[in-house]
Amino acid sequence: MTLNPRQSALIEMVRAQGSASIEELARRFGVTLQTVRRDVHFLSEAGLLSRFHGGVRIEASTIENIAYRKRQGLHAAGKQRIAEAVARAVPDGCSLIINIGTTTEAIARALLRHRGLRVITNNLHVADILSDNPDCEVIVAGGVVRSRDRGIVGEATMDFIRQFKVDIGLIGISGIEADGTLRDYDFREVRVSRTIIEQSREVWLAADSSKFQRQAMVELAHISEIDRFFTDAHPQEPLAQVLADAGVRCEVAADPAPQNA
Repeated sequence: MTLNPRQSALIEMVRAQGSASIEELARRFGVTLQTVRRDVHFLSEAGLLSRFHGGVRIEASTIENIAYRKRQGLHAAGKQRIAEAVARAVPDGCSLIINIGTTTEAIARALLRHRGLRVITNNLHVADILSDNPDCEVIVAGGVVRSRDRGIVGEATMDFIRQFKVDIGLIGISGIEADGTLRDYDFREVRVSRTIIEQSREVWLAADSSKFQRQAMVELAHISEIDRFFTDAHPQEPLAQVLADAGVRCEVAADPAPQNA
């Protein structure tokens, strides 16, 4: 499922506010009520918004992530900018561990022209993407494959990853709280990501701005354990100060400003 830029922005506005009226959305985006209603119908049918009389909201859950196929189409432009920024920072001839997530999959696509990479992953989508790069060795972790997103988790996955010490551990996350706590939904996935952090000389976090203050149940780490943070919008206070105090290098792949005619 692919969203157009207005639909992606509409979701972001509703997420930031908690809810919005149809009239408010029409004013914000400069379109007719009928256009907003069509967008809302499409997004609610996809399970991304919940309608109520005269408006929409997002039903936040701390225990269950958005379905994988839906997440693939969300914030695609931001994920692409993040992926390109990460790819520019990854040198040829290095070793990485890449975890589960649609953002890390976008990064894998951006690495297809890199040379001499050795990538360990517990994400079968990442493995499939990078196998198209003949100059990249892909090593797939063992464990239990989740049917919903082809992520690999479990004790066997952790034991496998502990055999390696890599240059860069590249992780995604479901939620970043204002105090810098990193959270996700699946306890088994969090334990694998924790192992990736432990087995990496540098840890890079890639997460779009929709993850700011998004709630999830399981604590993974604190952002002070991250060396570089790639995102698509400047973090707001107090998270910005937390990043500065921790010395985390924050790299914002912002949407380029439109050129004046």
